[in-house]
Formats: sequence, C-alpha cells, structure tokens
Amino acid sequence: MGVGRPSSFPLTLNNAVDELMKKEFDTYRTAQSAHPIMDAYKIDAVPFNDPRMEEWRDAMKRGISFHDKENNFLLRGGVDDVWVNPAGELIIVDYKATSSKNEVTLDDEWKITYKRQMEIYQWLFRQNGFTVSDTGYFVYMNALTDKKALDGKLEFEATVIPYHGSTEWIPEVISDIKKCLVDDEIPPQTKDCDYCSYIDSMRAVLREQAAKKISSKSDVESLVIMKKTAKKKLPEVVTNTLF
Repeated sequence: MGVGRPSSFPLTLNNAVDELMKKEFDTYRTAQSAHPIMDAYKIDAVPFNDPRMEEWRDAMKRGISFHDKENNFLLRGGVDDVWVNPAGELIIVDYKATSSKNEVTLDDEWKITYKRQMEIYQWLFRQNGFTVSDTGYFVYMNALTDKKALDGKLEFEATVIPYHGSTEWIPEVISDIKKCLVDDEIPPQTKDCDYCSYIDSMRAVLREQAAKKISSKSDVESLVIMKKTAKKKLPEVVTNTLF
C-alpha cells in the first residue's frame, strides 16, 4: 500500500556482544584450536578458518549469497560464525545476547524466526557447494542480574543450544514469495501481523479525517478532484486505501 515497514531500534548492546564474541572466536580460528566452550559442551569442532569469513559476516553489503535463477532472486545472509568438524562438515553458529533469570531455551513461539534464520544460512552454504551439518548451534550470552552492583561491567553466562535444522521448506517458500511480489492482488491480512494492524489503523484515521472534512458540496467536489489527481500519481491500491 505504499507504506514502508516501521523500522526497529538499533540493538547496540547486542551488537557489541556480537562483535566481541567474533573477536574471541577469531583467536581460536587463527590457532585452529577448539574454544573452551566447545570442550565444555563436548562439541568436536574448531572455528572454520577461511579467508571469506569477513565477507560472509558482512550482512549489510556482502554475506553468503546465492542466485536463484528460477525465480531470479539473489538471496543473501550474514552469518555470525562457522565451525567445522573432523568430517569436514560446516557447522552454522549464531550468537545471541539476552538477559533472563529463566533457563535460556528455543521454546518461545517467536524464536521460530531464529530457527528459520539458521536454516536459511545452512541452505545458502549448501547452495555454494559446502557440506553442511544439519546441526547448528546458538551460542547465548546471558547477562547476569544477580550481582550486588554493576561496577561498570556486565557479567555473562554462556549457553550453547544445538538445533537440528531442516531446509526442505525453503525452495517452495521462495517460489511463494515470487508469486506474491508479482501478483496484482495484495495478500489477505492476518490478525497476528503487526504491519497489517498498522495499515488498518492508518486507513481508519484517514477515513475519519476525510469524513470530517466532507461537510458541504464543495468539499465533495474537492475530494473528487483530489482522488483524480491521486490516481495519476499513485498506484490504484494506494488511492483506494486513502479515499
């Protein structure tokens, strides 16, 4: 409808933790030795040492990418880390920062987005010819709040959560996305979509404002002129929403 998605606030603290974790694992990547957290969780792997790691981590401009010729899509994602096991399988790793007094799990309903993210990374690496393990890992850094004072620093407890991903759903969804984008009809709204609710609210306000202004014949005539002008400059679906 011509309305962009509301932007989210930058996660500066999470980004700082993410950056420090990358630097820490890079030390073990250079030495080709296991990080202590791998030993603690009995993960037989080391950080994958490849000159493209910096490129793959660049989510904004580069990342790991694949050109889907069937749909003419360039699919891309910035991975946090990649490990490799003795069998030569790549292991996709995602860093997460949180602060919770409860046990950190992947059970929350909204964390399905994390799981899909992991599976997309696994799929992208496979499309680039790599052998990828079905099991990836979420490395959670949980900020502790049981200390007496902050003392100018946060202390974290590390948790590693394995996740067995499946990428079978991805090709069909990519095709569905293409169909949606080229369709002349806007897909139906869903009650759980915040953006759909935002559009509904915007529509209601605009119609209320328009109703208040249309109080005479001249106002009606002005509205007709406005609608004709809008049709020349805006997509029909936007015009129909506003008027």
